[in-house]
Amino acid sequence: MSTNETVRDTIEQAATSVGSVWPLHSFVTANPLSGFEDRPFHEAVQQAERLFGGRGYPSADVFRAALDTGQIDRETLRSELRAHGYEEDPSTLLARMETQSESATEDDESSEHDVVDAVLTKWLAAFLDEGHASWSMPNRDHGFYAAFRSVARHDGALPDPSAVATYPDDPTEAIEQVVSAYPRDQLVDLFEFHFGRLPGWTGFVKQRAKSGGDWQATYPITLTEYLAVRLVLTDLFDAPLGPTDSTEESIGTERGLHRDAEVPLPELWLTAWETTYRTELVEAIADQNQSTAASEGGEPAIALEDGGRPDAQLVFCIDTRSEVIRRHVENAGAYETYGYAGFFGIPMRYEAYDAEVTTDACPPILDAQHYVADRPSEGCDHEHERYDTWSNTTSAAGNVLKSLTSNAATVFSFVESTGVGYGAALTARTLFPSRVYDFLTGASERVPSHTDFCEPALDHDPTADGDLPRGLSTAEKVEYAATAFELMGWDEFARIVAFVGHASQTANNPFESSLDCGACAGNAGGPNARVLAAICNDDEVKAALRDRGFDIPSDTIFVAGEHNTTTDEVTLFTESVPESHEADIEQLRSDLETARDGSAAERTESMDTSSPGTREVERRAADWAETRPEWGLAGNAGFVVGPRSLTQGFDLDGRSFLHSYDWRDDESGEALAAIVSGPMVVTQWINMQYYFSTVDNAVYGSGSKITHNPVGNVGVYQGNGGDLMTGLPLQSVMAADDDPYHQPLRLSVVIHAPVERVTSVLAENAAVTELLDNGWLSLTVVDPTQNATAFEYDEDLTWVATEADDRRDGAETPEPTAERVAPPAADD
Repeated sequence: MSTNETVRDTIEQAATSVGSVWPLHSFVTANPLSGFEDRPFHEAVQQAERLFGGRGYPSADVFRAALDTGQIDRETLRSELRAHGYEEDPSTLLARMETQSESATEDDESSEHDVVDAVLTKWLAAFLDEGHASWSMPNRDHGFYAAFRSVARHDGALPDPSAVATYPDDPTEAIEQVVSAYPRDQLVDLFEFHFGRLPGWTGFVKQRAKSGGDWQATYPITLTEYLAVRLVLTDLFDAPLGPTDSTEESIGTERGLHRDAEVPLPELWLTAWETTYRTELVEAIADQNQSTAASEGGEPAIALEDGGRPDAQLVFCIDTRSEVIRRHVENAGAYETYGYAGFFGIPMRYEAYDAEVTTDACPPILDAQHYVADRPSEGCDHEHERYDTWSNTTSAAGNVLKSLTSNAATVFSFVESTGVGYGAALTARTLFPSRVYDFLTGASERVPSHTDFCEPALDHDPTADGDLPRGLSTAEKVEYAATAFELMGWDEFARIVAFVGHASQTANNPFESSLDCGACAGNAGGPNARVLAAICNDDEVKAALRDRGFDIPSDTIFVAGEHNTTTDEVTLFTESVPESHEADIEQLRSDLETARDGSAAERTESMDTSSPGTREVERRAADWAETRPEWGLAGNAGFVVGPRSLTQGFDLDGRSFLHSYDWRDDESGEALAAIVSGPMVVTQWINMQYYFSTVDNAVYGSGSKITHNPVGNVGVYQGNGGDLMTGLPLQSVMAADDDPYHQPLRLSVVIHAPVERVTSVLAENAAVTELLDNGWLSLTVVDPTQNATAFEYDEDLTWVATEADDRRDGAETPEPTAERVAPPAADD
């Protein structure tokens, strides 16, 4: 292997410790410690604290509050503590935890690198800008290292700008030159140290280089180039090449928070907190399973109580916010609701009608497989022309405004001549946001939406250029529809079946996309819903589905919708609905408004407001000074995989992801495997970002929105420079600076299926099993074939019956037969 290849491999290995960071316009919630998921959770947080300086557990005050409010069951806590050798009372241990945390000193051993960070971030912001800057950095098309060398000689912040030209033209050779005297066996640690200095920028470069896209293709940057510039700057400033003293010892051990060699004290408190939540959730599901079991086979009944055909079936995203609206929809009429990952199983790259860029509308763990574009429908010329006229006018006005406000020669006269108008607009937005919402809503209703005259172009076009197939074949359409039906467990269909994606609505919010659909990579879910609805309305697809056993009545139509999670309004896209179903649609719309009122009133109860309900959420959507337009997925703690009957009627407080699944329709286990390897992993990412953004918002979150400074259309600074912030804002997870709204718990997954089937699925998915074995989430199986016995995953594909089961109604607890299931041999 050549020297260059060795350096590049070392760089890739070092970069695994830093999690990927996505741009703000499609912000993906992800685990900031994803690079440490191959080790136990407590080891990972200690290693991350060494590298990033972030705290990995809630503070003693947070644990104390959880204990006092009953979120941590005292007997559960005592049991957990005693199992690890702690006999002291909880208050004594909290005091010790608090004292150790206060006495811990955090030496700024790398302060001499601060000037390197400052100069590097300046050039990163200039190079990685995505259309925000009026004057772009020159020579960006040559790559980051070459562009830096071409302009750095003019940088007065460097001690000797001319010296930049003395380094090799090739970035790998430049790295070799700087580290030539450094021990070769320590290069991984050295590179990891430099990547860890700016994990936000490192994660962004890492993700952009991996995912590609138009910006990367035009202005390329690699981790090698990034590291080369950093090391050149380190050399120019004569800063220490690496950390100045050892950081190898465990931070948790230094703080005296261990009683044994394995688990630190804060983890035991965290485990007890999670066990308290999980026990209540699992007991409720197990009891519901028993009480609603059908007489044949002991399975829960999933039909409506009167046994009739539902008025409509609505499929929402598994998002925790959907749990709230689903309850209110079910209370509004004879409706069935289902949960499905919000990209609706269509891994597509989507181009909106008038969009300048495409979006990969699928989870980041998947690659887009199809290119789908919106195109004007036949017979919609009038709406098409009205939309184009409006769009061209607003675009031209926007260009003029941008030119005037960014031109030094005109900006002062422009502001002077238009100041009164601007002042009136600012006053209205500040003092009357609800009226602004009404005005904007009324204006948008007078202008056609592109959904009024466009439809997704789904037919496969083999002649189209591009790196992805244009459209879908009939066979692919059938497969996507059949997969959705199988996961839903459908054996009957209503006259109206609605696939409802979701999106948010906020003003003046750089993190707006973090409130959109995580399954769509931080984009709105409406386009995916429209695609699946169009697929299911295809006559050829319907015929093929009937041949596969799905008895779709001739009067069933499929529609798409989008749930605005800020205002709880559900918009239905019904341009192609036949006249025979218009009354059904109008009734559904009316009932969705009723559900909206109930859902909005419930959600605003947890917000600091004197006017709960629909008008309050509309105000928050339009108020540009609102730091908390909605709570997003704050509070998420559980993920339930099973039929709706397991949770129907429960108020899960918007804390659980809900994915529909009927084990009886999945003999092969393929559907369950898809859920475990896909949505379960994505929800774990979401859960971990909310967790770490709560326990240390300064390091793993993004601090207060009040001091956010957007940079380059890609991220935010705190203040006027520095690292890109990697997580959620303070206001997304905290009720106040020291009062978390989000309970920082690792995800508790509950699956309703035979435990042997779950074991088989895990045995074939090493990545998920590793997450479980290392404690990044927990898994409980409620087995419908064993008297709804709950089995909790232990380790190495073994299970134990939970204590809650042993206490339930004196029922005989079956042996946890899955405990005897071993993973398949390596050569199987």
